[in-house]
Amino acid sequence: MSGGTPTAGGLMRQRHCQGYASSGDDLEDDACSRVRHQSPEFPITRTWVEVLENVLWIASASFIIYLGDWHYNLVYILIHDSRIRRMPLYLGLFGVGLNAAYFVYTSMLLWGVRKSSERWELSSTDTLAYVTIVGLVSFCLFCFALWPVWSFLTLPLVFTLFMACMVILPYMVLGTFKQQPSDMFRID
Repeated sequence: MSGGTPTAGGLMRQRHCQGYASSGDDLEDDACSRVRHQSPEFPITRTWVEVLENVLWIASASFIIYLGDWHYNLVYILIHDSRIRRMPLYLGLFGVGLNAAYFVYTSMLLWGVRKSSERWELSSTDTLAYVTIVGLVSFCLFCFALWPVWSFLTLPLVFTLFMACMVILPYMVLGTFKQQPSDMFRID
């Protein structure tokens, strides 16, 4: 570390140039001129195991939607079948819509926030607990509503559709993310 400039009582540190980027030997003087790293980026390349898992979830969900109960597809069954309990189905759909609205609102709100510490303040853990509870209740309502049609196969059916949605949703971006300006050097 550099000693600084000698004064009457000891040594005093001085910064001779406001925008300098030193070698890093003086951490206190060098703190504001260091390069700020952006948030870690998501890996662009995926392993073949991840790709295979994603393809299997999407293929199995497509199979479920297309074949339904072997006579009609899932959409036709959800609309026209009288065996389905309608009130739990609608409440489950409302819960899924509520969770989706929360995630869209949160993601839109967080796009404008610059500091990562402020992001955690906006998305509190209390609301995440409520979202989890609403998701579990919606899952149970879907299982209860669809049980007369598929009986014990309702549980893997609903779980498979959920996992396919989790695989597809990251690719369905509502807009492009704003690129934050890269500040190479800061002067405080």
